Amino acid sequence: MNIEGFCDPRFAGVRDAFARCFAEGLEHGGGVSVVADGRAVVDLWGGHAEAARIRPWQRDTLINVWSSTKGIVALAIAMLVERGKLDYAAPVARYWPEFAEGGKERITLDQVMSHQSGLNGLAVPMDEAGLLAWTPYTDALAAMAPLWEPGSRCVYHALSYGHLAGEVLRRVDGRSVGRFIAEEIAGPLGADFHVGLPQAEDFRAAEMIEGPKASEWVEFVRASPFPHACDNPAPRALAPNDRAWRAAEVPGGNGQSTAHALARVYGMMAAGGTFEGKRLIGRAAIDEAARPRFRGMDDSFALPAAFAAGYQIEDPIYAGRASPQTFGHTGWGGATGFADPGAGLGFGYVTNHMLGFDDVDPRRKALIDAVYDAL
Repeated sequence: MNIEGFCDPRFAGVRDAFARCFAEGLEHGGGVSVVADGRAVVDLWGGHAEAARIRPWQRDTLINVWSSTKGIVALAIAMLVERGKLDYAAPVARYWPEFAEGGKERITLDQVMSHQSGLNGLAVPMDEAGLLAWTPYTDALAAMAPLWEPGSRCVYHALSYGHLAGEVLRRVDGRSVGRFIAEEIAGPLGADFHVGLPQAEDFRAAEMIEGPKASEWVEFVRASPFPHACDNPAPRALAPNDRAWRAAEVPGGNGQSTAHALARVYGMMAAGGTFEGKRLIGRAAIDEAARPRFRGMDDSFALPAAFAAGYQIEDPIYAGRASPQTFGHTGWGGATGFADPGAGLGFGYVTNHMLGFDDVDPRRKALIDAVYDAL
């Protein structure tokens, strides 16, 4: 497999690990990028952008990064908190009055951001078209009662997270979450990241390929006491292959990105909020967003979980290697972005070959181990 791009000699092990992923049949197409101390030190890509292996993966090939989108939404919320437009401790209903229906008047933004709001999905029928149209889904969230006592447990809000946080953002800012990200984060950073992919950029989107175990988690959650994240509608691994999905704003999981974009965003946060002379957010606001809100068990996955305000923390894919203040977000099937302020690192990995969650994704572990081996 021909790996394209560049790699600082110090990080040559990352190139080797990326090449092994292809040689071992774990990878089909994707990219990996690392920013260290404000400078890109790894930007690699390889493989193919579709199952037929005709179109080579390019540096600007975009792929759906699923829940890695949540980390970029968390940054947008943190920027509005810093500007005084939002308060993590405030009730969501302060910003979205209709949300108070059904006994939800005390649910805080913090509880939404850390998957403790009792709204991990809908209890009423909703098809994918309603999710993509935004308003039907947010109206249903506003009208419903919590599915469990808010603050009593953590249950991952797989898709509802993005509409909850995104509607709060829209109410105080006036822009959709996709437009905010484009104008306030992606544009200033030169980060090729999109929530709501414009038609003119659609030709760059790669085809998602579903591995045999990729969707096992959906059925596991559906069989749990808290199945709602995987119903109304059920997540589809191949939804990103539809233009309608890419065009819509589903900020819980339809960000289209390159590896370089994720590394730039997280590299900026690792550096304290300023990157290449552009300040997006202050260090104190980043620290507050990354402050732990929950440590315990996720009762839908029956697995340990730890969350800050929209970020996964203490994640097993970098546990033992990264500094304790590391934060980021993984995505269904493989994608990953994180910041390690202690090491000054921003990391991004994207792929179109979705693997299962039955254990730690071996590609991510190999790449992240190689990064820390170089330090």
